[in-house]
Amino acid sequence: MDDLKNINKPMKAVEISNQASQYGFTASCDELTGSFLRMLAAARTQSTILELGTGAGHSTAWLLDGMDSSSELYSVEMDENCSNIAKEVLGEDPRLHLIVGDGGAYIEEHKNEKFDLIFADTWPGKFYLIEEVLGMVKPGGIYLIDDLNPQPNWPDGHEDKVAELISFLETRNEFHMSKLNWSTGLILMTKKS
Repeated sequence: MDDLKNINKPMKAVEISNQASQYGFTASCDELTGSFLRMLAAARTQSTILELGTGAGHSTAWLLDGMDSSSELYSVEMDENCSNIAKEVLGEDPRLHLIVGDGGAYIEEHKNEKFDLIFADTWPGKFYLIEEVLGMVKPGGIYLIDDLNPQPNWPDGHEDKVAELISFLETRNEFHMSKLNWSTGLILMTKKS
C-alpha cells in the first residue's frame, strides 16, 4: 500500500509549503502526519483544537481542512515571520486564531482551558510543561506528538530526551496510548473519561 497515493493535499498546505521553502523553514510536519491530523479533526464536530508550534502553517492547513464550520483552532508560534506565512495564506478563516508568542507562556496563561485535540509540535507541551498540557485535554480528548523517530536535524543528546519523554508518557494511566512507528514517529493519547 502506498500511503501517500491520492492523499488529496489541501491546496493551502501546498501554498504554505512553497512559501516556507522560500523562507528556508524546513520543520513542517510531513504529509502523513498532516493527513492524520485532518482525519482527527474531521472525527469531531464543534471541537476546540490547540496547536503548539504553528510553524509556517502546514499542519494548520491540514487541521482546518478536516474541521467542521463550528470548530475552532488556536495555533501558537513564537517566530513571527513563520506565523506571517500562516496568516497570509490562512488568516481569513474565521475558525483560526493565530497567536504569535511563546508556547510556554500560552500554556501557563491558558492551563485551565480544555481542548478536544492538542497537537504539540514544539518544545513547550512536549518536552516541558507537559503536565500542564496533559491537564488541558478534555476527557475523551486527544494529545498528539510527532517527530519521535530519529530526524536528521536532531541536536546532540536529543535522542535521550525523546526516550525520556516516551518513558514518562507510558506512565500516564489516565490516558490510552498508541505508539505509531509511522510517518516521523507519533504518539497518540486519548484521555480516559
